[in-house]
Amino acid sequence: MPHATADDGVRLYYEATGSGTPVVFVHEYAGDFRSWEPQLRHFGRRYRAIAYNARGYPPSDVPEDVGAYSQARAADDIAAILDHLKLDRAHVVGLSMGGFATLHFGFRHAARARSLVVAGCGYGAEKGVREKFRAEAEAIAAFIDQNTMETFAAKYAYGPTRVQFENKDPRGFAEFKRYLSEHSGPGARNTQLGVQRERPSLYDLVDDMKKLTLPTLVLTGDEDWPCLQPALLMKQTIVSAALSVMPNCGHTINIEDPDEFNRIVGTFLAQVDAGRWPQRDPRAMSASITGIKD
Repeated sequence: MPHATADDGVRLYYEATGSGTPVVFVHEYAGDFRSWEPQLRHFGRRYRAIAYNARGYPPSDVPEDVGAYSQARAADDIAAILDHLKLDRAHVVGLSMGGFATLHFGFRHAARARSLVVAGCGYGAEKGVREKFRAEAEAIAAFIDQNTMETFAAKYAYGPTRVQFENKDPRGFAEFKRYLSEHSGPGARNTQLGVQRERPSLYDLVDDMKKLTLPTLVLTGDEDWPCLQPALLMKQTIVSAALSVMPNCGHTINIEDPDEFNRIVGTFLAQVDAGRWPQRDPRAMSASITGIKD
């Protein structure tokens, strides 16, 4: 099976299809590379589409030490995939945990990114909920320690921003829940404690976002409540960012409504590749509502 090796020796499983400009897909906490199947099939027709499993998600390695998991390592692991495939640059598309990794990849490896799609990004980022989010991450880790992954999946899959998926597509949701139940317990636990719990709030990254000039698409579902305000923050702060909101959608937007997700992302990638993606006109940031009085 194909693996790339990170700089700390952790092996990362990946799959690739198609040819042309590379697009790397970075999965969410409850997903894995299989979550990107609708995107691999669609974008593999005109791009080199690549999806991989984060550390902690077999067939990638599952380090035993929580210290091997962090937000910085998650971003650097994207670079490890590019290095292994001898790719100078790629479009990077991430959802949720993968969206955070994608944003941090833009901070840490801007020269390696053609563009960033930061989707479903914001859990724990809002002001006033930081400690609550950290406590929930610890509770999740403890629950995984005390139960099987099947038990965990049967509970976690029905979060308030995932039930929309079940209502639309029961078969797709059942597959998502089954894939989650097959994850590594130690990997899921360590990811919660090392990556999720410890990642910085987006509100503490405003200065970094102000410096970001890469073409960026911020994408969220309108019922993905924890991501709505952070999405607005990213739109307002990143001068090269556009915001797209998918109607009647929760968190798992790439599999909940793959046709719409692929359409929005495909249009974005085409504009970037054509050199037509803009940066915000400074006149759009006037303190005046109408422009008559500044």
